[in-house]
Amino acid sequence: MRGVRALMLVAALVLTGCAAPEKKAPPAPPVAPPPQTLPPPAVMAPPLQAAAWSDLPGWRDDDTSLAWEALLRSCDAISSKAGWQDVCEAARNVVNPDQETAREFFEARFKPYRVVDGDSYDEGLITGYYEPLLRGSRAADRRYRYPVYGIPDDLLVIDLTELYPELRGKRLRGRVDGRRVVPYYERSQIERGSGALAGKELVWVDDPIELFFLQIQGSGRVMLNTGETLRLGYADHNGHPYRSIGRRLVDQGDLPLERASMQGIKSWARRNPARVRELLDHNASYVFFRELPGDLPGPIGALGVPLTARRSIAVDPRIVPLGAPVFISTTFPLTEEPLNRLMLAQDTGGAIRGAVRADFFWGFGEDASSEAGRMKQALRMWVLLPHDYARCTPTKSVNRKS
Repeated sequence: MRGVRALMLVAALVLTGCAAPEKKAPPAPPVAPPPQTLPPPAVMAPPLQAAAWSDLPGWRDDDTSLAWEALLRSCDAISSKAGWQDVCEAARNVVNPDQETAREFFEARFKPYRVVDGDSYDEGLITGYYEPLLRGSRAADRRYRYPVYGIPDDLLVIDLTELYPELRGKRLRGRVDGRRVVPYYERSQIERGSGALAGKELVWVDDPIELFFLQIQGSGRVMLNTGETLRLGYADHNGHPYRSIGRRLVDQGDLPLERASMQGIKSWARRNPARVRELLDHNASYVFFRELPGDLPGPIGALGVPLTARRSIAVDPRIVPLGAPVFISTTFPLTEEPLNRLMLAQDTGGAIRGAVRADFFWGFGEDASSEAGRMKQALRMWVLLPHDYARCTPTKSVNRKS
């Protein structure tokens, strides 16, 4: 292209040279525009900043041995990755450590990094999630009429990393429409029959709100009308961004902010059954599931390993490496009681975006549901990285912008 432009310029000069010059008045000197003062570029703080163990509130009080099983599960997924081989091999050689042994292991083999946002602010938000129990049937009837779907055949997952490295970790979802690839169907369209979903019904449940929160949690169990229990895990999603229905109710004046919890939303839905579908359609995101073995010790998180109740968290993997230990400082739901605890980053979530942001996995059952639904607390967090990892890539995993 540059060669063509050069030839055109040469041709223009030659042609101009052959023509008789036209006498014109000299042009007026151009008026120079006033110089523009550009603001300096914003300086973003690195998301991970080196810290000391003494910076972690309550570090010596937490029984880190209770996180040992979760650590070993992380190692099942990440021990082959750079920086993790030695520490995972050493962890596997420690059998049933007590509190002091576990703490000394972490202090000897890891370095803490304070997590901050772009303005160096280290306070964020922690919410909670759990493994719900729904009622269902393998066959649809008048009671069980809300399907839980597996992955539809027409859902495309598009990975453009080879062409656009800046999209690493960003997979697009869509479908073919003629000769075009377009976004996949929204929740409202899926609920009304769009998509290749016939025959993809894993189970039918009796409550659309409970089904919605199953999708929010990403995993759960279904008690079948035969007495059996079916375990479901996240399989994929339709690619649309998550939108909060709690925020929608607050903005419409249907709920005060302090009551926009899971319990508050369910209560509102029971009082307003005719408006439930409209509310759910506000969140275009839709989750598809797969059946899991019933004997798993916990639901499978994004890391691919079973989650550990009260020791696993969901994070934004653009900031926090999946599998890494994370020390959190927060409070128990609706209290001022400190909750300072070593966790493992083993899951992700559509609403878990940003540096100082986490979702606390409470486990299974009514108590877990109650705690998770009420949890919306201030959070500070520190990522623990092996010394080898820190030497090789001290901030590699946290400076990516998908």
